[in-house]
Order: sequence, then structure tokens, then C-alpha cells
Amino acid sequence: MRRADRLFQLVQILRNKRLVTAQALAERLEVSKRTIYRDIQDLSLSGVPVEGETGVGYRLRYSLDIPPLMFNANELEALVVAIRMLKAWGGSELSAGACSALDKIQGVIPNELRDHLEDSKLFVPRFGERKDIDVTLDTCRHAIAKCHYILIDYQRADGTITQRKVKSVGLFFWGNTWTLTAWCELRNAFRAFRLDRIQQLQVLDQQFEEKTGQRLADYIALMKDC
Repeated sequence: MRRADRLFQLVQILRNKRLVTAQALAERLEVSKRTIYRDIQDLSLSGVPVEGETGVGYRLRYSLDIPPLMFNANELEALVVAIRMLKAWGGSELSAGACSALDKIQGVIPNELRDHLEDSKLFVPRFGERKDIDVTLDTCRHAIAKCHYILIDYQRADGTITQRKVKSVGLFFWGNTWTLTAWCELRNAFRAFRLDRIQQLQVLDQQFEEKTGQRLADYIALMKDC
């Protein structure tokens, strides 16, 4: 990476307004901490409002008006794949958001990179309509964001239907299937429900409080221990 590109990327990282240690910056930019110290000093001398100290971390004192970041070919390819994946497998709202993001990216990159973006040969196909993706996914996303209970009629693997009242905490994508991770009131434990097996879904007006042992972080901790 050219030094000018590294300095620009360093400023971008520091714009998040949180303290970032020299070690974290060095790992992110794949350089030594000594290089980070030197870059921070050079940025400060050039007028960039960096504050912080060795051993504590760095951040910008105030926001900077910096031109849009220019992407390289690999970064653009990664963005194209991510956007195409969301268009195919992210539900109607995320699909629309992905298309909007792509329009914005195309509006700020040079013509030669725009051609590279449009000529990408990496695809993420999906065939046929999927109610679980086009409708149910968005409904679950909103319920998770607002901590609303969900009432579902769920078809188990043996074909029987069971009704569950759950606290939805997260969504996971497994390549062809989305699952809703939730705290099940019936089982008093975490359960994962395949979206394509949810027959009926109702988001209740009732909201729940996130309790220790029933949060997404608790579920992930349990999975790591398995």
C-alpha cells in the first residue's frame, strides 16, 4: 500500500470518533506500531486534528470534510459481490438499500473503475420467489430492532405445526436458508427457527426487555462453548 493511501485510510479509521490503539491500527493496516506512531505524528504536523497518546489510543477531535474514498479493483469486486448477495438473499428492503448503495458508489468512482464494477463476473443467483426472504425476513428484522415479541406458527421437521411466542434476537444466513434465533417462551431456552418453515407470523405490540442470559451475545457465547 502506498504511504499516501495508508495515511488516507488511517484518517478514515480515526473518523469513527472512538479511541483506537496503535496496536489495532497497526494490525488493521498491516504495518508496525512504529510506523503508526510516525504516521500519526506526520498527520498532526500537517494539520489533521488527531488527539490521543501512546498506550491509550487516537481519534479525531472533530469531523473532517474529506473527499469520498476511492476504491481499488479488489475492494470494488468485494462490494459488488456483497450487493448482489443482498439483492438475491437479503429481503426486499435490504435489496433496495443495496441497489441504492451501488448507485452512490457508481456516482463517485472514476470511469475506468466503473467499467470494472459493471464487468464483474461474480454472481449470487437465486431462482424463484421466496416468501421467507422477500417478506418474513424484513418483518423479523424490524421486530428484532424494536424488541417486539413475535407469535409464529412453525412447521417442525416432522410436519407438525406448533405455535410459539418468542423474543427474536438475531438472524443467521446459512447459504440457502435463513434462521431466526429467539428466546422461546414455551421452552424457556434459545431456539432457531427456519424462516421457510414459518407458516404464519405476527409481530405483537408487546415489547420485551433484554435480560442477561436471553440476549444475542449470550446465544453466541453458548455456541462458542459447544
